[in-house]
Formats: sequence, structure tokens, C-alpha cells
Amino acid sequence: MNLLTQNAKMKKTSKENNTKIFNFSIPAYKTRRGKITCPFAKECVKYCYAQKGNYKRFPIIQDLMEQKYEISKQSNFNSLMNEEIQKKKAKYIRIHDSGDFYSIKYLRKWILIAEYNKEVIFYAYTKSIKFFKDYNITLPNNFKVIFSEGSKTDNLINTLKDRHARIFKDVTTLLNEGYIDASNNDLKAITTNKKVGLVYH
Repeated sequence: MNLLTQNAKMKKTSKENNTKIFNFSIPAYKTRRGKITCPFAKECVKYCYAQKGNYKRFPIIQDLMEQKYEISKQSNFNSLMNEEIQKKKAKYIRIHDSGDFYSIKYLRKWILIAEYNKEVIFYAYTKSIKFFKDYNITLPNNFKVIFSEGSKTDNLINTLKDRHARIFKDVTTLLNEGYIDASNNDLKAITTNKKVGLVYH
């Protein structure tokens, strides 16, 4: 199966930037068997975009994300991912347009994948802030993390130093507060501006 795919936003951003951006998805919040995939999610569970729209409209999408979750737990996940990255000649990979780092072991797999694929930029919105802070995680230069507000551990985000994301009701408010609008162009999340804004949809 294809581990790396492109949702509509990835396709649009790839075309606009003349590059190849792929995403890796697992179920949002929890699997069908009740395994938690977003361990630090809080109020975001109520309005998560990955729990509505095409993610829920087409059962095959959910089936594929369930399969990817199971594969992510396997010992050969790293080698499978490395092979696909090279095969698709990916330039950017968004880890999780659905789901999150569900364990420190899983997070470390992605760090090793990024270290192996130094020519690829990896980035992820995450609410698993505690893993990064408590374990003093050192990320390779090609691994960008955006801490997403709305978790159980928002208090760990240093909004002056940490790259972080905040949800806004409209673009005007977003821009007035000094955030960059990454609602329609995913790569804006990893620019020099560490204040990433997204308009609720």
C-alpha cells in the first residue's frame, strides 16, 4: 500500500511551489479498536477536521489510515518508509494530517527516518508537546515541529520561542496578532515566522 499520499491541500501546495509534498495519516484521536492516537488532545477533539468531511465520508480512507497505524507499530516501519520516500522522490513530508505522535517510541522512529533522509524536509503539527519537552528531544535540522494549541499541555508551549499554531475565526484577526496564514499553503508553517495561524474550517 501507499504509505505516503496527498490530500487536496498537499496537491495544491505542491503545484503552487513546484515541488513534491506528501503526507502520512493515521486515525484521528483513536482507532476503531479504541487505541488512542492523539494522547494529549483536549477540546480539539470536538472540532477536528480529520473527523469529518472526506475522512469520514469515504470508509476506504479510514480503512487505509487504520492500516497505516498498524504498520507504524511494526519493526520494519522505518525501512518501509525510507523506501517509499526514495521511490516517490519526496521533497517535503507532513507527518500526520490526521493523528499525532502516540508514543515516544513512535516519535523516535520518525526522527531516525528524518536523519536517514537528510535531503527531505519533515514537518508536523503536534499536541504531543510533553514528549518533546520531557525527553529533551533533539531534532535533526530537516525536522520541523509546530506545537498546536488546544492540548492538555498548552502550558508547556513557549509562545516566544517555540514554533506554534493557533486557530482563528478569520484571517483579519490572525494577521493582526502577528501570525502567518498557513490555511491554504502548508509550507508557510515552516517559514521563519514561528507564529503559525490557521482559520477554522
